[in-house]
Amino acid sequence: MSAEISVVICVYTEDRWEDILAAVSSVRAQSLAAVETLLVVDHNATLLDRLAREYKETEDVRVLANAGPRGLSAGRNTGIAASRGEIIAFLDDDAVAERDWLRHFAEGFEDPRVLAVGGRTMPAWESGRRPGWFPEEFDWVVGCTYRGLPPGRVRVRNVLGGNASFRRSAFDVAGGFATGIGRDGDKRPLGCEETEFCIRLTRALPDAVLLIDDRSVIHHRVPAARERFPYFRTRTYAEGLSKALVARSVGADKGLESERRYTTRVLPAGIVRGLRDAALGRPGGAGRAGAIVAGVAAAAGGYVLGSIRARRGGATFSVVEIAGPAPADDGEGTGGEGAAA
Repeated sequence: MSAEISVVICVYTEDRWEDILAAVSSVRAQSLAAVETLLVVDHNATLLDRLAREYKETEDVRVLANAGPRGLSAGRNTGIAASRGEIIAFLDDDAVAERDWLRHFAEGFEDPRVLAVGGRTMPAWESGRRPGWFPEEFDWVVGCTYRGLPPGRVRVRNVLGGNASFRRSAFDVAGGFATGIGRDGDKRPLGCEETEFCIRLTRALPDAVLLIDDRSVIHHRVPAARERFPYFRTRTYAEGLSKALVARSVGADKGLESERRYTTRVLPAGIVRGLRDAALGRPGGAGRAGAIVAGVAAAAGGYVLGSIRARRGGATFSVVEIAGPAPADDGEGTGGEGAAA
């Protein structure tokens, strides 16, 4: 419990200004204090300047410019390189952490074999409640923990990047997050960069343990636009594209290991529940069953197209080495240029 924890929050738009402030406030209210919070701004000079002014008088918040290419992976790599903590935790910029979030992370790292601990991400629907047609099995579409993951503190193949923590040594061994897999500033909602990293990490260190502790809870805001079926369909298609790149990186056998169990066990059970609810006259049952079928079809289509592109060399990604901790901040709050190799 004595390990120092740095928290990295990657940000990119002023549209989330209030969300960003709330995320930082939730970190500052932790029962186990973080040694620092790093706000990494993704190629947005206006937001960078505004945040630097907002936190100029603080000692626990640093504002950095993404030192790599546009995108979430490079932003995370910048934060990793600039951080001082032995443990590095990641929080989405539109999420707030419960008070014991970091404490439960730290407990997981008391076992020296543990290199990563993830948490439970709960959806905060802008409309006030889950859409009746939206299946819990697909909550990953909105960046949240989905039905089918085991409860408690359990060993997993990969953690979910918006609510996760890693030992610094994990990045010394495996390098940083790969650019070219996840979100890169394009409008298409890609992902899977943390999946690829975790598989790469356990290949480098086969004895490494990765955990999810569902007591480490954050609440992730789901805007109204993401509560609608067009986003659902687009996101599931993009997931298929991303999974094709992961399979190219680490091989389909490992890259799709968890997905095979998910599609052969979790999703069929979800369809049965939806159809049963529909037969009993419960609202939303038929919609949930149909959404599961549509989501699987969209993801499969994305995977096929992504695989074809990968074979033709139309999709590339790269892994960077992470430099050592950055020098102390210069007092202006906007250090970190060149922090990622």
